[in-house]
Amino acid sequence: MATTRDYYDILGVKKAATAAELKSAYRKLALQWHPDKNKTTGAEDKFKEINEAYEVLSDTNKRAKYDQFGHAAFGGGAGFNPYGQQASGNPFGGFYSSGGNINLEDLFGGQSGFSDPFDIFSSFFGGASHGGQRRQAKPHYSLKVTFLEAVKGTSKTIVHQGKQHEVNVPAGTDDGTRIRYSDFDVSFDVGTDKNFKREGYDVIVNHEIPFTLAILGGDTQVPTLDGDLKVKVRAGTQPESVLRLSGKGVKHLQSNHHGDFYIRFVIKLPTRLSSKQKDLLKKFEE
Repeated sequence: MATTRDYYDILGVKKAATAAELKSAYRKLALQWHPDKNKTTGAEDKFKEINEAYEVLSDTNKRAKYDQFGHAAFGGGAGFNPYGQQASGNPFGGFYSSGGNINLEDLFGGQSGFSDPFDIFSSFFGGASHGGQRRQAKPHYSLKVTFLEAVKGTSKTIVHQGKQHEVNVPAGTDDGTRIRYSDFDVSFDVGTDKNFKREGYDVIVNHEIPFTLAILGGDTQVPTLDGDLKVKVRAGTQPESVLRLSGKGVKHLQSNHHGDFYIRFVIKLPTRLSSKQKDLLKKFEE
């Protein structure tokens, strides 16, 4: 079970500690409390607590979440706005990427997403032992999936030790998302899409419209994650204007919430005009 103690207190560092200070504190405490070297009662639990604290604070994104939400950030029930602001704010002011590690327990109701503390220790100290035996890294497979496969979810097949295994690609998977199985790890290489750009759980589409439609207003067909959608363009729409479709973005990995879908209007100007068209524009200018 994850600890409820303050992670900074566990490592004995200040909240403003640098990455180097965190690493130094972790190295000292991990060596002191590793159960292979410390046989006192509770040493293993202390060691796991130290590793849990370091895993969060050494990761920039996890640390930022912890600083803002505390332990609630990793309890499975907290909902995070990827912009750090109200959903109605500027969607292009700085996005949060959802790529990273997840566990099967996270996807199916587990309590926390912390990895095996002995794996952390092993990677940090170059292969330390546990129970007198060196832990071997599990095989890792990278699967390529299309943009829409990652958004909608699908399944893929891999061959491990001569056997076929069906791997679930959860809806909302992002590039670099990693799932840990008992015998191997799988991460996903998500392709790009010609229409859509993903920013966290939000999706942006640049939709081109003729300048006459922008001036006069009317309807246009816009590609979305659920197919083409008829959208009304207001008369006098300006270049780079954005229309927000709430809840029409990517599904969150660990909840049924969805991000938003943004339509950014790109106004196409004519490169050639007839004499009559030029005269009309001049009259309009006057």
